[in-house]
Amino acid sequence: MEQVTTIGLDIAKHVFHAHGSDDQGRIVFSKRVSRSRLLSFFARQPRCVVALEACSGAHHWGRELQRLGHEVRLIPPAYVKPFVKRQKNDAADAEAICEAAQRPSMRFVAVKSEEQQAGALVFRGRDLLVGQRTQIINALRSHMGEHGWIAPKGPSHIARLRELLEDEASVPASARPVLKLLLDMVAELDRRIAELDREIARRAREDDTARRLMTIPGIGPITATALTALAPPPQTFARGRDFAAWLGLVPRQHSTGGKQKLGAISRMGERSLRRLLIIGASAVVLHASKRGAPPGSWLERMLARKPRMLVTVALANKTARIVWALLSRNEVYRAPAPVAA
Repeated sequence: MEQVTTIGLDIAKHVFHAHGSDDQGRIVFSKRVSRSRLLSFFARQPRCVVALEACSGAHHWGRELQRLGHEVRLIPPAYVKPFVKRQKNDAADAEAICEAAQRPSMRFVAVKSEEQQAGALVFRGRDLLVGQRTQIINALRSHMGEHGWIAPKGPSHIARLRELLEDEASVPASARPVLKLLLDMVAELDRRIAELDREIARRAREDDTARRLMTIPGIGPITATALTALAPPPQTFARGRDFAAWLGLVPRQHSTGGKQKLGAISRMGERSLRRLLIIGASAVVLHASKRGAPPGSWLERMLARKPRMLVTVALANKTARIVWALLSRNEVYRAPAPVAA
């Protein structure tokens, strides 16, 4: 009987599909497996490579399969799609996953631990609350604009809207209770976001890696804790350039015939980390624009010849490389020595 060496597993909520092949790529089995019988099915299989798409629930099943002794490989869904033959169904997806896992140049995602996923939850929750607050503030500004009152953008101007609602002549009496309800929701979200900020700051103080990351200019408690929770191990990347590319902080290429054509940043990878690094770089660039960058520094030379937004993204890319170097070498950031004039 042919020995299965690679299994492609297409996961879902209730019904899974497993596609097994031998070391020559020949099919050994292709079968549906229910959720309740999945682990018992893999317990009967010989120790082999099990490949899954890196999607919802993949890290959980990856940990469970690792406990059974299998080698788990998570593949980004975009890298699996080219291997799907014609129609899309569970069997075709599982076969494509199995085929992609056997490519020698395929890239894989590291399986996250439960602690890593739990640590990332605070940022997911904070992003959700901030998005809800922005949505409510925009709705308030729109509703007040219908009555002739225009408020500046940003949560800092909500107090002005509350003052307007206290004025009985500003809006109709029938609209005032609903607008006040929205304002109360913004206040509650502010309180919840502040609680999460304190929790993030506490984690940053207690974590040695986060404290070392905060020595880098433009990285505060939120970004430092996010990097420790969301970024894969530094050994995943061969160099800092690969880490910056994973974050989507490198130009998108559309080159052919030896002619290089670069566009805007690719925006691939972890968008939360990319956003935080760009926000931190923006603060550093803004400070340097107002008070001046260190004489002879890279930042001073870039600001002298490039637009500020371009410098911001370039600095975020540079910061990502520094982060990788700091994590991989277990060091503390050391500022470069100023260049003598």
